[in-house]
Amino acid sequence: MTLYCFEAIGDQLQRTETMTATRIHLIRHGEVHNPDGILYGRLPNFGLSQRGHKMALLAAQELLSQGRSVATLRVSPLQRTRESAAPIQELFGLEPIVEERVIEPHNKFEGSTVSIDNILRRPSTWWLLRNPFRPSWGEPFVLVRNRMLASIEDAWANTQSGDAVIVSHQMPIWITHLAIGGHKLFHNPKLRRCALSSITSFEKIDGKFVEVDYCEPAASLLDGAIDVGAV
Repeated sequence: MTLYCFEAIGDQLQRTETMTATRIHLIRHGEVHNPDGILYGRLPNFGLSQRGHKMALLAAQELLSQGRSVATLRVSPLQRTRESAAPIQELFGLEPIVEERVIEPHNKFEGSTVSIDNILRRPSTWWLLRNPFRPSWGEPFVLVRNRMLASIEDAWANTQSGDAVIVSHQMPIWITHLAIGGHKLFHNPKLRRCALSSITSFEKIDGKFVEVDYCEPAASLLDGAIDVGAV
């Protein structure tokens, strides 16, 4: 997309072109090697499983098959997202930029297996559930929204032409979807439409971001996948 700016030179105005991105793709990481079903959040040393690497490759190949011209690649600093970005880096010849603002939200249940039974057996954790609208057990939805929107605005403005890809996590991507769609941020985590290695795409139309596409390139690999990140 081309924006036109006007610079005053003496008594005349000269038009200059400012290029911005064509489309922003938010890609979720692939399956993580996590046989114990731990809620890993921001914990280190949780990399992709073999299936997860296949998922990440399918996401990269999907962008290529669509004929997208990917010009910039940003990635959450966690291991699973950096590994998921590797096929995109290779196929499009890009050097990934580590983007702290798209990281998984912090979560006080990290390192545990989260289920209703486990929570009921641990009264010490009940206080964490006092306000699901914030939520009280982790980073507030509004802060996730703010940093994600700031990140995509930055990626949009600093991609001179072509598409920008951001490899992130389920909750931040879903919060971005809700915010841009004008929906309330509070939601049921089980109802998020953000599968492993899915691609959620946005364009800027009349000065506002609009979701234009969602696809699941790794749909054939989702059955039986372990999908535990944050709540």
